Amino acid sequence: MMDMDILSQMIRDTALVPLQEDYGKPLVRLREPQAPDSSATIRSLPADAIVIKVDAFRSPDDIFKGLHGECKRADYVIISAERKCILYIEIKRTKDAWNQIVKQLMGTQCFIKYCQEVGKVFWDESSFLAGYKNRFISIGHTNIAKRKTRITRIEKQHDTPDRAMKIDWPNYLQFNRLAGLAA
Repeated sequence: MMDMDILSQMIRDTALVPLQEDYGKPLVRLREPQAPDSSATIRSLPADAIVIKVDAFRSPDDIFKGLHGECKRADYVIISAERKCILYIEIKRTKDAWNQIVKQLMGTQCFIKYCQEVGKVFWDESSFLAGYKNRFISIGHTNIAKRKTRITRIEKQHDTPDRAMKIDWPNYLQFNRLAGLAA
């Protein structure tokens, strides 16, 4: 069974963000849950992209103490089997402490690893979500009048939470750019 089919069966519709179209290409508008006027639009998504609103899931603080940030989660995940890529995205209306953003991205990575194990065990697919590139993104200043988009990378590749790509004043975001597939 294909990865995207398993994800479609696994994740509730209420946790999925529907794709829209712009000039025949898929796009998604991501909104910060606590601030409806705060949003970012990502254009040119792959046709098979699934966008999961991770905050739709209850915090695991019924089990974990949360002393090390293990109950935190980022806002969204975008997964594409076509591009073999998973984008972990945290949206901030203004900005937040970097260590808090890193913990939110780490918590969301744990959520995806849990989904991966569920797919392996309950769908009997040993290669479920295997070989995907992980890309971590922090998008800030989403409610401020749009200025020129500023993209900062701490390292060459944003493949771990602590090396996440930082974007301020998102104006025109492209999936390939966020995924590190285009310059």
